[in-house]
Amino acid sequence: MTARNSERSRLRLPAFVPFRLNRLAVAVSEHLAAIYRGRFALEIPEWRVMATVGHERSCTAQFVAESTRMHKTRVSRAIAALRDRGLIEREDGDADRREKPLKLSAAGRRLYAQLVPLALEREEQLLACLSVPERRAFLGALTTLEEHLKL
Repeated sequence: MTARNSERSRLRLPAFVPFRLNRLAVAVSEHLAAIYRGRFALEIPEWRVMATVGHERSCTAQFVAESTRMHKTRVSRAIAALRDRGLIEREDGDADRREKPLKLSAAGRRLYAQLVPLALEREEQLLACLSVPERRAFLGALTTLEEHLKL
């Protein structure tokens, strides 16, 4: 093996794209969590459930797990915590718990209405460090990667 091939076969974690994307995703989640954790006492999984259910108006726990890529146990715990706080409820029906649609309660809809503008503002603040062409390229690259991975 030549020195050049040896260099190419080494994994330098700080330069490894999957590692960088994961690190960035965690940092961005924490950046956003500052809003809903401090002001609304929501943790990241609870926020993701509320954001998904609020956007969809009604969806199952299975849909939340699939669309957020969270483990079903984390989704289940987040749903339980939100139900305990009266922010989310299951629609009536005969289906099993994973298939019963979830919806925001009246209190959940009020909290969601407060959270959404703050989250969008936080997103704008985050992206403000990018020029318009950089933002366009970044968002385009994200879309391309998501399509490639069939997300």
